[in-house]
Amino acid sequence: MVHSEQDGFMRVGGVQLSREQRHCPQHGAYTAYSLQSHKSGKPDYWSGCVQCLALADQKNLREAIIAQRREQQESIWKKRLGRAAIPQRFADRSLQNYVPPSPAAEKALRICIDFADNFDAACQTGRSLVFCGNVGTGKTHLACGIARQVMAQGRQAVFSSVLRAVRMVKDTYHRDSKKTEDQVIQELTEPDLLILDEIGVQFGSDTEKMLLSDIINSRYELIKPSILISNLGLQDLDDYLGSRVMDRLREGGGKAIVFDWGSYRKMI
Repeated sequence: MVHSEQDGFMRVGGVQLSREQRHCPQHGAYTAYSLQSHKSGKPDYWSGCVQCLALADQKNLREAIIAQRREQQESIWKKRLGRAAIPQRFADRSLQNYVPPSPAAEKALRICIDFADNFDAACQTGRSLVFCGNVGTGKTHLACGIARQVMAQGRQAVFSSVLRAVRMVKDTYHRDSKKTEDQVIQELTEPDLLILDEIGVQFGSDTEKMLLSDIINSRYELIKPSILISNLGLQDLDDYLGSRVMDRLREGGGKAIVFDWGSYRKMI
């Protein structure tokens, strides 16, 4: 593989170097150098092909850049995931691991996949989704699955129950609060996708209705998609939110999906 063509030595700054011609199978002839050992009088280490070393350096540099980018992407993903506030119970839920228990559930899944796959288009129209109906049918699972896919596209999604949002607003009423009510509304308006869960749990709460109206209207004006989740029936939800709000959620191709099949939790 390697053969000596010319042996010899040279001195550089008083240091004796051994030198010989060698052959690189990839790049051909090159001059190899080595420090002369004082004890044995033989070279201790021979330099390799300069071109091979340069290529190795380039490879190491590329690998270092790739590793750095991967670390940056992981850091960004963790920040997005942390801000998303997806409940721990649903942290591993995705559109891929949702198992539809009925043809109606299969249709709902297809709608969710289409929404997530075409989220850029949804951002152009403000297209939103409303999930309503039976308890335990996979509404939150599908919504969190959409959120994960949206974040994988480089967008920010945020999950919040209405109770948590109301609590955040009420906390601003304290004298020592570091945020104003407007700032809380802004935090819920800024994300590319907002998921609001448990709508109607406090049926008849004026504070909840007012907050929902403010958030939905703010996002509507900025053409930002939302997903609303409720265990109410479609008509009850329409009565609760009001026809004006529901009409806005349906604008731009928005859909209301009624989850009227059996409990999904018994299957997972």
